[in-house]
Amino acid sequence: MKSRRGLKSPLIRTALLTAAGLMALSACGGDEAGPKLELTAALPDKPADGTVLRVGDPATQVALETSGAIDDLDVDIEWANITGGPKTLEAFRADAIDIGSVADIPPLFAHWTGTDVRIVAARETVDPAAHPTYELGVAPGVDVKSIEDLKGKKIAYSPGQAQGALVLNVLREAGLTQDDVELVEMQSVDDAFSVALAGKQVDVAPLGQTLVKTYLAKYERDGATTIPSGVRDDAWTLYAPTSVLEDADKAAAIKEYVAAWAKAQLWISDHPDEFAKAYYEDHEGLTPEDATYVVDALGKFTVPTNWDEFIARHQVTVDTLVKEQQQEPLEVETLYDRRFEKAIAAALGGESS
Repeated sequence: MKSRRGLKSPLIRTALLTAAGLMALSACGGDEAGPKLELTAALPDKPADGTVLRVGDPATQVALETSGAIDDLDVDIEWANITGGPKTLEAFRADAIDIGSVADIPPLFAHWTGTDVRIVAARETVDPAAHPTYELGVAPGVDVKSIEDLKGKKIAYSPGQAQGALVLNVLREAGLTQDDVELVEMQSVDDAFSVALAGKQVDVAPLGQTLVKTYLAKYERDGATTIPSGVRDDAWTLYAPTSVLEDADKAAAIKEYVAAWAKAQLWISDHPDEFAKAYYEDHEGLTPEDATYVVDALGKFTVPTNWDEFIARHQVTVDTLVKEQQQEPLEVETLYDRRFEKAIAAALGGESS
């Protein structure tokens, strides 16, 4: 994939985080820690001069740059070209970033595997039924026309990622259990699921919209297909290690960042052509046709300024994972830092819908 170069703002620095980059950044450990802040204390308005916020959120970076809103962001940001749950959690554990952008499953597995985190922002899709994040890719020659046809099939399964929860939700919706299928555990990184489908390692795999079109373009002639998953899959979050939120200066920087992030999500929805060109085409290397396809497929975003319903849906997912994966029971609201809910509401002033 391409990396975005030539950032104009003097406040912005970019780091491409490979394994070596993670080690290098963890060695320096960011800037000096700020004053201790209790999780129940009010968020400070401004970080101390010199505070650097290390952010793994390339899509928002591009949106802020393209819209020009990055010039209004009065915080020093070190951008990391990191996406996805596994890479973000690795970066947290290496003390290489302070905040990351992921779906709703990675914060749960961070918690369940011993990394104390909090969710500080939420995003969803205006019309999730019409604009799913994932479709179910079907391997060439495999006869699957509905989710009920999944019985007896080999399904790619990534337990610590959104795609893993999606599979469990789909099985529940189809009236099936894990015993009715063969779950093939693998991480969904880059095009791993597409490759597994093409190689007949699995019969079915969840594919994000960035992969659906390219998968069909390559393999539809051989009999590859996709089908709708039939379940809601649009939850998106920003989350951070609790230790970062206990640093008063970092917490103040995140307060400003989530406000800018919320506005950026609405800008993306209102400027799909510009975002398709800047992010999916120039940053991610998609063709103009594929970039437009992905933006159209994902639809418009909304940023809730009241998290009650979002958290309630998240709890349903948690309960599914507790049942199907024997995870520890969790009241998911304890992972939400609702101080930032108020900060986002103040920043949007009623613009979220």
